[in-house]
Amino acid sequence: MREFTSPSLVTLDPSMSIPGLLAARLERSPGGTLVERKQGLGGTWTPVSTRAFVDQVTAVAKGLVARGVEVGDRVSIMSRTRYEWTLLDFAVWAAGAVPVPVYETSSAEQIRWILSDADVRLAVVETTAHAAATESVRDGLPRLGDVLVIDEGGLETLRAEGEHVLDEEVERRSAVAGTADLATIIYTSGTTGNPKGVELTHGNFVALALEGVAGLADVVAKPTSRTLLFMPLAHVFARYIQVMCIPSGAVMGHTPDTKNLLADLRTFRPTFILSVPRVFEKVYNSAEQKAAGGVKLRLFRWAARTSIEYSRALDGTGAPSAALKAQHALADRLVLHKLRAALGGNAEYAVSGGAPLGERLGHFYRGIGLRVLEGYGLTETTAPTAVNLPERTKIGTVGPPFPGTAARIADDGEIEISGPHVFRGYHGNPDATAAALVDGWFRTGDLGSLDEDGFLTITGRKKEIIVTAGGKNVAPAVLEDRLRAHPLVSQVVVVGDGKPFIGALVTLDAEMLPGWLAAKGLPPMDPAAASRSHAVLAALDRAVERTNEAVSRAESIRKIHVLPSDFTEANGYLTPSLKVRRSLVLRDFAEQVEQLYTR
Repeated sequence: MREFTSPSLVTLDPSMSIPGLLAARLERSPGGTLVERKQGLGGTWTPVSTRAFVDQVTAVAKGLVARGVEVGDRVSIMSRTRYEWTLLDFAVWAAGAVPVPVYETSSAEQIRWILSDADVRLAVVETTAHAAATESVRDGLPRLGDVLVIDEGGLETLRAEGEHVLDEEVERRSAVAGTADLATIIYTSGTTGNPKGVELTHGNFVALALEGVAGLADVVAKPTSRTLLFMPLAHVFARYIQVMCIPSGAVMGHTPDTKNLLADLRTFRPTFILSVPRVFEKVYNSAEQKAAGGVKLRLFRWAARTSIEYSRALDGTGAPSAALKAQHALADRLVLHKLRAALGGNAEYAVSGGAPLGERLGHFYRGIGLRVLEGYGLTETTAPTAVNLPERTKIGTVGPPFPGTAARIADDGEIEISGPHVFRGYHGNPDATAAALVDGWFRTGDLGSLDEDGFLTITGRKKEIIVTAGGKNVAPAVLEDRLRAHPLVSQVVVVGDGKPFIGALVTLDAEMLPGWLAAKGLPPMDPAAASRSHAVLAALDRAVERTNEAVSRAESIRKIHVLPSDFTEANGYLTPSLKVRRSLVLRDFAEQVEQLYTR
């Protein structure tokens, strides 16, 4: 069993909590900017000092106290990523209570399950539609009190109601929690069955935040460090970054609508970005699409190849040749600088997680001047448990274990994790907890390998391994990630369990389709029509051939079936963190899978 440990870089105070991190920043820099807030479309970014933020947190926390929220009570937050989310999060902690995030895309049944399982006493939602969805399941939530609506003045109501509560009461409650106390319950995306409630402590967040500040200081803790949050704050990744920004001194901003993301990146000008690989794929594919055809397209593809070759040369000899340097400088002047500008112009680093980024994109972005630090983590590990570091990067891996973390590979290839950031258990589910936590090690369910330097590579999901009729074990992730890199492809589900060969269900990217068709001189068509187009199918067949270059003949995709519509959160086939609900897809598209093997 191979094992690797990254030494801790900090000493953890057992009395420290998330409110303690905020108090320390207030003492250190009361007048410094903690958040920049934009109100309204086209508005400017307005700085909010640490002192002003803490005053607002205290005012809302006093309102929660006035509402009868007790220490340890659960308060749910259902909203898009916006300033009020962060304000509420810290206010609930300041009141000594436990915030429970709910994805703003959740169905009424998902809301009922989370609020019931967590025993939520007060619900705060963003919109009247969220309130209606919550109220529709109130009969199943006998202990739920009020539902406050942010867009209807809910926070203003709390501030007004809390005016008679003494500041000293909030100070007392803020000091109650220590590292062992519950900070939040985050419900997993639930690719199968009801989501499990992951209990994360103040110590989980504090330890990982302080280790992150020490280990990623060049990324998150420079005087100029700033990041724009656009991933859901209901997801552990964005939530962790939000907390880490407090001790790091970084400035954070929020954008609730990804349709405005590029515009907000240009005006906010972050120095580091956190995202999932699909966003990086979209940026690349959109840039390629804008190049249209002819000379511009050939120029873009030349610049992209040059960027990748330049980055690979940095890993090879460590010094690109003079000719490659000259080509790279020309590519940058003609094409690559535009991509940096699209990300705000100041972004030096991006942290990518949630799925494999792929070697090609990793080198492409480093070649344009954006260091993508690919990492790996789960809700149960409070987000990152391995990450490439600025001074220790191997593109194609998810890096060494995070500082203070140990990783090992079990005999069956499963990744196991140990460290102060590992959750304490699943809420109300001792059987699941006992199965996941064994002798201080968390069994992740993911498969991977550790190299001689301790760098971790993810090879698949244990439950998703496909065993063909010929007995070949196939990890679908490698095939899915490579095929999804094609601009026409949105989602891929590799199939073939018990079958004579590997096949795949493919959906088309409706946003990229029009530009691709126009560049090929083809008439406009919707995804349903495109799924039957000979030109589209031929292009996908060529993409499959390129995908198969990464695997053996027995592991290669032999046939695909293009579905007429995409997988989305709305139709239930994607989780809020954009993972495919594989079991649901295989159930609902069983006929299409069988057609791969009967035609």
